[in-house]
Amino acid sequence: MANKIVNQNFSKEQERTELHRAIWQIATELRGSIDGWDFKQYVLGILFYRFISENLTSYINTDERRSGKKDFDYTNLSDKEAEFGRADTVKEKGFYILPSGLFVNVRKNARNDANLNETLSNVFSNIENSAKGSSSEDDLKGLFADLDVNSAKLGNNVEKRNQKLVKLLEAIGDLRLGDYADNTIDAFGDAYEFLMTMYASNAGKSGGEFYTPQEVSELLAEITTVGKKEVNKVYDPCCGSGSLLLKFAKVLGKENVRLGFYGQEINLTTYNLCRINMFLHDINYNHFDIEHGDTLTDPKHWDDEPFDAIVSNPPYSIHWDGDSNPLMINDPRFSPAGVLAPKSKADLAFTMHMLSWLSTSGTAAIVEFPGVLYRSGAEQKIRKYLIDNNYVDAVIQLPPDLFFGTTIATCIVVLKKSKKDNKTLFIDASVEFVRGGNKNKLSEENRKKILNAFIVRKDMEHFAKIVDNKDIAKNDYNFTVSSYVIAKDNREIVDINELNIEIAHIVTKQRELRTAIDKIVANIEGK
Repeated sequence: MANKIVNQNFSKEQERTELHRAIWQIATELRGSIDGWDFKQYVLGILFYRFISENLTSYINTDERRSGKKDFDYTNLSDKEAEFGRADTVKEKGFYILPSGLFVNVRKNARNDANLNETLSNVFSNIENSAKGSSSEDDLKGLFADLDVNSAKLGNNVEKRNQKLVKLLEAIGDLRLGDYADNTIDAFGDAYEFLMTMYASNAGKSGGEFYTPQEVSELLAEITTVGKKEVNKVYDPCCGSGSLLLKFAKVLGKENVRLGFYGQEINLTTYNLCRINMFLHDINYNHFDIEHGDTLTDPKHWDDEPFDAIVSNPPYSIHWDGDSNPLMINDPRFSPAGVLAPKSKADLAFTMHMLSWLSTSGTAAIVEFPGVLYRSGAEQKIRKYLIDNNYVDAVIQLPPDLFFGTTIATCIVVLKKSKKDNKTLFIDASVEFVRGGNKNKLSEENRKKILNAFIVRKDMEHFAKIVDNKDIAKNDYNFTVSSYVIAKDNREIVDINELNIEIAHIVTKQRELRTAIDKIVANIEGK
């Protein structure tokens, strides 16, 4: 029995590897002259189109077959017949696609459709319009905006663009994602995460702006849910493509995030990717609220805060309005500290925002640029506010080169409003990594070691240290982990006497060799 389970797992891993290989082959071979970063919109967009088509078909088929129509197949219905189910389906699923617009049917006719670009454009428009006037309108609006089927990037004439679109439809249609009702949710979500990882790693500096590596995301979600089997709401004010938020679905189960997933993203394209990611992980439209805009100056979730769990990897040391905007110093999110984060370094502005929106019993885990731990001026005053009010639960030093687009060693700052002591835990995880490709990675073992230290909250030699907040105050409110955790000295201990004896032996040996060489040379010259 055990061997059978191992074989099944191995087979599943093989299938997963093969799926990833096929997806990346599509992403690289079909793009042609299009930059890979731009082409991701087409691969991800068509993958999403296939997903919602199969998702909707499965939902309708299951409902109809339950009522006794055992051979019912929505894909074979006429558009006229299908219209009767529109209103109820939109209420439940948030969108509607007529049979003629389903991925499988558009793909079937694609090679013979001289107006394929127009067909797809109309289908995408109809999907978005199906939500108009309903509660899901904002969740669907603009989802296909970045999938421009009429772009010259696809080809310099309609015929060439359509040829590329046909290849895309067929390649993504051929992906072995399984029967939707069986395992497609995992397959689609996993395929999307893989693509996001690959695009992020190949996107240079911009890659880190929209995607947090999965193992870091998982650690943050685990930190914020220690001792909890469910949470009310989870939130990320800089949600990128949503990878951090979606880790709660894995760690807790999406049904245990009772009131849903909330996030805000300033980049329009990434905002669209995040909403697509929610759908692809089978999070229904009424269970997420992702908004577009600048979180610091125009936060969208005033009516939804506070949040039980907040996770974020905000952009590092970006510019923001700061004290040039007179409204900011009186903003209830920032005013308690009595000072604003510097205009050239918004890091602690994001931190204050998250603290403000954190519930009394909640936890926030934030990836921070290392400079926020020790820089002076306004940032030191904000750290003073955080320590004096006992909001800092832990500071975790991460290894370098974990994130896409940067090699710096970041850290995690954990905030709580209800702590059991007036102390802060410092964890030095700077060497907890394995090398994976061209980046460092947290292995499962690394992650568990960090999480365990966070949970037990005890001194561990060379790894963790509990520090009284008074001592942090005496140290000018410096949060640098190395100030409190003494790193292990891995230098080799050398016995000087033994070393001198060894050197003497080497010198003697050298003399003997020189003498021998001189004799050989003399003999040769004598001949």
